[in-house]
Order: sequence, then C-alpha cells, then structure tokens
Amino acid sequence: MRRAVLAFLLLLALIAGPLLLAPWYGWGAEPGPQKRFVVARGAALGTVAADLEKAGIVESAGQFRLMARLLGGDAPVQAGTYQLAPGSGWQQLLETLQRGAVERLAITIPEGLPSILVVERLRADSRLSGDVAVPAEGSILPETYAFAAGEARSAVVARMQAAMARTLAELWPQRTARAVVKTPEEAVILAAIVEKETGKTAERRTIAGVYSNRLRLGMKLDADPTVIYPITAGKPLGRRIRQSELRRDTGYNTYLKPGLPKGPIANPGRASIAAVLDPAQTDALYFVADGSGGHVFAATLAEHNRNVDRWYAIRRQRGEM
Repeated sequence: MRRAVLAFLLLLALIAGPLLLAPWYGWGAEPGPQKRFVVARGAALGTVAADLEKAGIVESAGQFRLMARLLGGDAPVQAGTYQLAPGSGWQQLLETLQRGAVERLAITIPEGLPSILVVERLRADSRLSGDVAVPAEGSILPETYAFAAGEARSAVVARMQAAMARTLAELWPQRTARAVVKTPEEAVILAAIVEKETGKTAERRTIAGVYSNRLRLGMKLDADPTVIYPITAGKPLGRRIRQSELRRDTGYNTYLKPGLPKGPIANPGRASIAAVLDPAQTDALYFVADGSGGHVFAATLAEHNRNVDRWYAIRRQRGEM
C-alpha cells in the first residue's frame, strides 16, 4: 500500500512538479524571522503538524503530515523548545525536530563573581526552572554555559561546579616551583584574591607574584577585598572600608594576620588560577592603582609610599578626596 501511494505521489510530482514539492524542499521561499516552537513530550506527528500550522511555520498541517510520513523517514520528533523559521523547507524543519536540535540558550558568569551573585543571575533568568541554594564560594568556574529552556537551575550549577573540578584537575599538575599554594583549595583562595584585585589580564601573574612573595616571607596580604567579603557576602560594599572593619577578625581579613583567608572570596576564572600556579618572577611586594585601571608595583616600602602619594594626587585632581 505504501509503495502504491508513493508511486501515485511521484506521478503527481511529474505533473505538478515544483508546485507540489516546493514546500518540502523550500524552493522559491525566503525563510522569515525565527519563532520559538515547543514540542510537548510524547506529542504525535499530527499534533506537531497542527501546531506548526497554528504558529504560521507551515501553510498546511495536512500536507506537511502527509509528506513527512512519505518522505521524512520513521524517526519520531523530539520534545523540546526549538527556533524555527517560517518559509524553511519542510524537510529541514522535520529533520530539526527529529534530531532534537533544540534551542540552546546560554548564561555567562563573569570572572570573580561571588556565588551569591551567581545565584541571583540564575534566578533572574526566567528561561530556567526551580530554585537553587547558594553554592560554596569558589566552587564555580566562570564561563558561558549553554542550557535548554526550562532546565533546572540546580543542573546548571552542577555543570559549573564540574567545570571547576575539571579545571583544577588539569591545572594543578602544571604548577611551577614559584607557586606557594600547597593544595588546589589554596590555589582557589589565592586566585580569588588576584581576581578581585585586577581586571587586567596582563597583571594577573604579577599580582600573583606579589602575593606569593608575601606568603613566602610571612607578610600579611593586606587585601581590601578580604575585608569586604564577610561584610557583604561578596556584593559591592558601596563605600570606603571603615577602620573598625580593618580591625575585625572575620577569618577572611588579611590585614590582621599573615597567610591566606579561611576560604575563597569569589569564583576565580581559569586565568587567575593559572596565574597563582605559575606566578611571575618579581621582587615586588607592594602595588597600588596607577589611575589608568592598572597598578604600579614596588619592591620597597619607600618606593611604594611614593607611588601611593602619586595615586592620592590623582584622586585629589579627580575630586575623589
């Protein structure tokens, strides 16, 4: 019976030719802007064809269903959310649905974003579903992650954490003799400080070198972000640090004692982790902002104090002091 119907269709094709097969192959059509199209789990071809017609993606549900059954193979359509363009060849549309080439969405986690802000970003994306607890600080690798519409936020966080675990497993064996961190966990803690101290890629290894020198000599790190973190859980402070906060022992405050804080203060990116595992060879022990978004480095306190005076002069010129 199927062969007879196919033979009849082919006979019609010889007569009607392009008119009959044009929608299937997309002859003479210009695809329009893509539309979001949802295939429910377990939906039959007839239901999908009717929904395609309602959405204005195909002109005739019946014709699409007939040609799909005769020319489109036996593979079922896959559930999911798709981006489909009206005017596309029906063969291409059906193959997209049979392959399950669902719409791929993405969310970007910037380097140095603390976990509380990672969760806020995930919660603000209405294309995800379910709630998620704030993950451990430093457990997420900042990166761009693809996800399917309606995917659970917890599943996306799990992928972010798996990416961090893979990155640490890859980079830790590559550490050099200049690295002072003794465990991957310490690498994340120090990398998070480096991440918060500079946004310039070219400076990461030098700042990692400064902090490595300080740790090696038993000097305090004196890193402002470690004072701010326990106050705001990683959110911006929005004001200057108070003297009382510099004296507060929170377990993170690196102005009080030498060594690393008790945990990460953000989620560091791959480049900052690599920097603390291979810090620059430098004699610098100090750095201060240079007014251009970067820093100027010094090996002695006297030189550093002169750099600080220049930075204060710049700030006074800008009306910031």
